[in-house]
Amino acid sequence: MIIRINPRAPNTSEPLAEALGRPVSSQEGLTDHTVVAHWSGLDYYTPFDEQQIWTSTEWAEHLDDPTWQHPFPADPKGDHRAIWHADVRLAPDDRDLTGPEWSEIAHRIARAAGIQRPGDHQGCRWIAIQAQPGRLDLLANLLRLDGTWAEQPHRLLALVTAEGRRIEADLGLISPRTGGPDPDSAARFAARYATPQASVSDAATQLAGLLGQLADENTGPLSTVRGLVEHAAHRLDRLPHAHAHGSAHQLELIARRLHGIQQDLDATAAALPTAPAAPARPAPPPYRAPAAPAPPGARLAR
Repeated sequence: MIIRINPRAPNTSEPLAEALGRPVSSQEGLTDHTVVAHWSGLDYYTPFDEQQIWTSTEWAEHLDDPTWQHPFPADPKGDHRAIWHADVRLAPDDRDLTGPEWSEIAHRIARAAGIQRPGDHQGCRWIAIQAQPGRLDLLANLLRLDGTWAEQPHRLLALVTAEGRRIEADLGLISPRTGGPDPDSAARFAARYATPQASVSDAATQLAGLLGQLADENTGPLSTVRGLVEHAAHRLDRLPHAHAHGSAHQLELIARRLHGIQQDLDATAAALPTAPAAPARPAPPPYRAPAAPAPPGARLAR
């Protein structure tokens, strides 16, 4: 694996967009398949009874928060850029790693870089992103929760590189070539994970069928839910109570939205590319029984 330490940034948006390979969005939720590791203090921000999925914008705001809490921060050298970003790239011929393996790599690199210290409850906020094939990104705010700057070790790159060699040995990964990074690694990873066009068409056809089933007006689950909501609205509307009429109106609005969702699903299913139908096989020739052999000694008619 090859570990690169990028120039520090004033905020998280640009490094996070680079890690994701797409712009930061307030609509896209990042699951634990993407955020494979994070600082231990995050548990205080997500109660145990909540299974919250944060958007990439919320993750960026979470990492930037210490900077806003301590205005105009600067490290001992006068640098105001608090966001630290490192990326880890596997060799193109490496095996696929599991989520726990990516998480282990992230925690070990974070400890080697000085952004995670066991038992330090006032340490750096950091996360690890695994959003691109063969690549892991670590992002951290070097401004600690107590307002002091994290002390990263001297010869930082040499230390994290040495830890990378130990990780390779422990996980059975390929060491980089002597000549440095493979310039074709990104293309090789892309080709490795590319989906054939035929598979794309088949998948789109299956998804179109699934969406059609969801939106079906007669047997679809959304139609069933909409019918139950409409039935509840009618029953509430008959009750002689002002609040009941208001609730009935709200249920009617919900039923309309469900109908709109059905229509949107229908339109999406119709817009998906479908696999071309297989060519029809030619009809077999009509069956003809073979002629019965002539009995022995029979003479042919002239």
